[in-house]
Amino acid sequence: MKKENLPSKICIVCNRPFSWRKKWEKNWDEVRYCSKKCQGNKKKAPQK
Repeated sequence: MKKENLPSKICIVCNRPFSWRKKWEKNWDEVRYCSKKCQGNKKKAPQK
């Protein structure tokens, strides 16, 4: 699969787009953060 065809999401902390990664293959629906740094800063994210 080509990189431009990979699914992407928007990080809920930094609002930047990030693409699918092989390590997220089994739980892509549950991924909400682009990195461990953003996951650590989730208190700064707007509450939904």
